[in-house]
Amino acid sequence: MNDKKICFIMCVNNEMYVEECLHYINRLVIPDGYKIDVISIKEAKSMTEGYNAAMVATDAKYKIYMHQDVFLVKLDFIQDMLDVFSNPEVGMIGMVGAEKLSKDGCMWNGDRVGRIYSSNIVSTQLFIASDKQNKPYTEVEAVDGLFIATQYDIKWREDIFDGWDFYDVSQSEEFHRAGYKVVVPYMDIPWCLHDDGILNLEDYDKYRKRFLNEYKGEIIL
Repeated sequence: MNDKKICFIMCVNNEMYVEECLHYINRLVIPDGYKIDVISIKEAKSMTEGYNAAMVATDAKYKIYMHQDVFLVKLDFIQDMLDVFSNPEVGMIGMVGAEKLSKDGCMWNGDRVGRIYSSNIVSTQLFIASDKQNKPYTEVEAVDGLFIATQYDIKWREDIFDGWDFYDVSQSEEFHRAGYKVVVPYMDIPWCLHDDGILNLEDYDKYRKRFLNEYKGEIIL
């Protein structure tokens, strides 16, 4: 394992998004002694399948799993990330998270912390999930999958979440199971911009039920 390497991992199906995403990655300030890599997974059957394939394909200690429509606008965020990971108890970082999940298991229905820039065809605006920010981070139950950074490898639950929903909340719980903290860092400005696009929630409820069946006895509601 190379502890001086950061790998950006994306499941992709839109070359225009990928080019824009790479434009921002290539502008990042890389701390001295570190190097970066990018793995783009095409034609993945699920987010978990793609992420598992990429996880074993790189020797980078630090992995950033991100949507192809996420653009890293805070150019020096890598040092901020490494500062949070200097605590070996922290396993996972997200940009938006929930300290507790709602009873239905949906992260976005509960109280959240974090901040991002949110973009759509009309405008770009600052989304602040909550005014609450703890330094250096806030511990949460789960984070949103638009951006997930890890410093340990735990297999994504491809056996249960074979689609595109609840893989992120599931992975948050897997890190809790392994004894690690899942956190949202303090941010003076957001690290990234997310192009919201159009949501496909066709299978959302199916995977929500699978999530509750697997983790209901463990999650904080």
